[in-house]
Amino acid sequence: MEKLVFINYVYSMVLCLLFLYIGTAPATYTNNETDFSALLAFKNRIDDDPLGSIRSWNETEHFCDWEGILCSTRHRGRVVSINLMSRALVGSLSPHLGNLSFLREFVLQNNSFYGEIPEEFGRLRRLELVEFSNNSFSGEIPRNLSKCNDFVGNVPVSLSNASFLERLYLSSSKLTGKVLIDFKRLSALQVLLLYQTSLEGDISFISSLTNCTNLEVIDVGGSLFSGSLPDSIDNLSSKLSLFNIGENQIHGTIPSGIQNLIGLTRLVFDANLLQGSIPTVIGNLYKLQEIYIGANQLTNEIPSSLGNLNLLTHIYLADNNFYGEIPRTLSNCLSLTLSLNNLSGSIPQELASLSSIWSIDLSHNAFTGYIPVENGSLINLSKLDLFHNRLYGPIPKALSSCVVLERLYLRNNSLGGEIPTGLVSLQGLQELDLSQNNLSGSIPSFLGDMLNLKSLNLSFNKFQGEVPTQGVFLNKTAISLEGNDHLCGGIGFLKIPPCKSTNFKKKHASPLLKILISALGTGTICVILWASIYKLVYRRRISQQEEQNSVLSVPDSFLRLSYADLLKATDGFSATNLLGCGRFGSVYRGILILEDKQMLVAVKVFNLEVKGASKSFITECKATKGIRHRNLVKILSVCESTNFQGIDFMAVVYELMCGGSLEEWLHKDDTQEESGAQSKNNKNLSITQRLNIVIDIASAVEYLHCGNEYVIIHGDLKPSNILLDENVTAHVGDFGLTKVMSSIFPAHEGSSSSMAIKGTIGYIPPEYGTTNNMTIQGDVYSFGILVLEMFTNIRPTDDASLNGRSSLHHLVSQDMSYIMNQIFVHELDTNNSRTRDCVTCVLEIGVACSLEFPKHRMMMSDVVRDLNKIQKAYLAG
Repeated sequence: MEKLVFINYVYSMVLCLLFLYIGTAPATYTNNETDFSALLAFKNRIDDDPLGSIRSWNETEHFCDWEGILCSTRHRGRVVSINLMSRALVGSLSPHLGNLSFLREFVLQNNSFYGEIPEEFGRLRRLELVEFSNNSFSGEIPRNLSKCNDFVGNVPVSLSNASFLERLYLSSSKLTGKVLIDFKRLSALQVLLLYQTSLEGDISFISSLTNCTNLEVIDVGGSLFSGSLPDSIDNLSSKLSLFNIGENQIHGTIPSGIQNLIGLTRLVFDANLLQGSIPTVIGNLYKLQEIYIGANQLTNEIPSSLGNLNLLTHIYLADNNFYGEIPRTLSNCLSLTLSLNNLSGSIPQELASLSSIWSIDLSHNAFTGYIPVENGSLINLSKLDLFHNRLYGPIPKALSSCVVLERLYLRNNSLGGEIPTGLVSLQGLQELDLSQNNLSGSIPSFLGDMLNLKSLNLSFNKFQGEVPTQGVFLNKTAISLEGNDHLCGGIGFLKIPPCKSTNFKKKHASPLLKILISALGTGTICVILWASIYKLVYRRRISQQEEQNSVLSVPDSFLRLSYADLLKATDGFSATNLLGCGRFGSVYRGILILEDKQMLVAVKVFNLEVKGASKSFITECKATKGIRHRNLVKILSVCESTNFQGIDFMAVVYELMCGGSLEEWLHKDDTQEESGAQSKNNKNLSITQRLNIVIDIASAVEYLHCGNEYVIIHGDLKPSNILLDENVTAHVGDFGLTKVMSSIFPAHEGSSSSMAIKGTIGYIPPEYGTTNNMTIQGDVYSFGILVLEMFTNIRPTDDASLNGRSSLHHLVSQDMSYIMNQIFVHELDTNNSRTRDCVTCVLEIGVACSLEFPKHRMMMSDVVRDLNKIQKAYLAG
């Protein structure tokens, strides 16, 4: 008996050890054919895997060891996570993924997946995180995804039982259909983002959010919602800080119950069909900082209660039917836009006391009286737009204190007198429009000395005398002087009669008078010269002290170069090595000798006497030192030193692109041809080369926008900033306007960046004319114009070649047959149907990227994908 008991004991121990071994052996997983088959079905839907990310997905390894796959430690052989972020995958989703019943995380961010999200996803009841942003999913919303704690990006879902859901992000997608979510059951919801989608339906669904007592953000802007705002919004959470229904089709009035949303800091109702007036109770929202209700059909007076909001900084009420006067108690306003209304009366003197305000747009109204500017006020003003009013009197001399002013529009008023000489201090001025007034006197020569001035319109005034012949006056497309009948001289293209020479009879002047005049003149010049030098030195010292606060760290990988090294490399910064000049400095060709080897470099030397040059140097270094991409110009070194005279010296050293700029290839200068320089006629760029270049540029821009921890906005994409190497590979350069932003912010906060917009006329998106926010969509617009220029050889600023159209975008979008038959047929073999189809497809992408409204433009990831498809089809044909 004891023997039998012992045998049973041994048998039981063996079984336990066997089960223990099976349960713990790392090399043998419990097989699960369901998960295995689901993953293989997912793999079979992948069209392109350029990085080989799913190459390991085969039967030689257990699927739990496949790249991007994580299995449960408790449930052997059950997939709990799929993470294939930024793998450049192209494909669609298999419905068999709905069989991964233990899946908790699914991350496909920054790929090129397309098509619909399968309805079978509704079976994934354990999902906690879905991250599908920066893809191209479309179609209607699948149902029954429940118990998700966090949805990020353009994830198309409809929720019914997600009682623990706190953040629902369905933004920036091509989703269609209606929102079928019962929000009454989402009591824990804090953030609802449905902006920039094609979702539709009645906005009254907001009523079901009243049960969300912790709700802080409602953002459904840029979609297709209609209907009217329900009165029940007064029961929304008092914690609500952002309420955005902008860019929809919402009509009706603004409910007075909005006064209960006392936590609001940002109210965005612009670009709808709202009527009636702004409720006076809006003055009870004491935390309100920004209000955007422009582009509606609102009327009556702007409520004076807005003056009660001491934190209000941004007011955008443009393009309505408001009348009456501006409230006079806007104490902390930073940006005021009231254009395209019927406002009248005088401009409040109180506006002149807002020393922090940086943008005032009161254009297209009926304001009368003088321009109120107090001496020493408005020191931060960057834009002043009073176009099309009834203002009279002189241009205020006190405008000279607005030293950061970049855009001044006073067109179509009744202003008189001369241009104040004090405006010479506005050295940052980029655009000046004084046309259609009654201004007189001579045109000041200092306008030609303003290095940043890119557009000057003085037409239809009463100016007289000689026209300056330097600076902006040398640019035919940047200057307008028509309607001034008493001007003379100037550049030939202005077609103004020459000035008559005046013969002063100096022989009648006495010798004593000549001596006195000469002495006084010499003394005056010395005093002015001494004062100018002192002022310049003083300002430079102050500027240097401020800029020292920003410490520039140089990576160890950079070459250590001194001023003497760069002086020697460029032959003393010789004019023969000068490659080009920009706003903040000049670029020289150089040869560095490193360990008995020669290296060709481009040395960008910053002109520190130009305001902002030092900051541009620091910005450019910071923006480029942390990024690496084959289509970005490589930075080799930075030099922050002093020259042999003890003067500060700053330079950035880049790898030299011996092929020159794309500008040179597209628009070869006639002077270059005459001088015997190597010809780079645009006929040398074949269709294949153009395709390669445009794909190179798109890839670089996509990398800046999506390929880093930070979103990087270039800000000045144009042919002269695209450099080609010996293989005609394109490299994007000049990061002087770059803005770097953290990519962890939601897109409605982090996709734009407030800064003084610079860039280049013709490539700047239209929205930059009304806002100082740089966006990735702005880069997309510039890229679109660049594409159109590459495949038409037409500059966007060349009015003579636009065939009567207002822009290059409109020319191509409306006159495609003209482009193909009249222009391009002479440059490339467009008689070939394969070539014509290719060019047409590329031009369509350029048009789609340069659409007027940012939300309608393509994403750069889609651009790269479509261009690669076009190239593949062209080469295969």
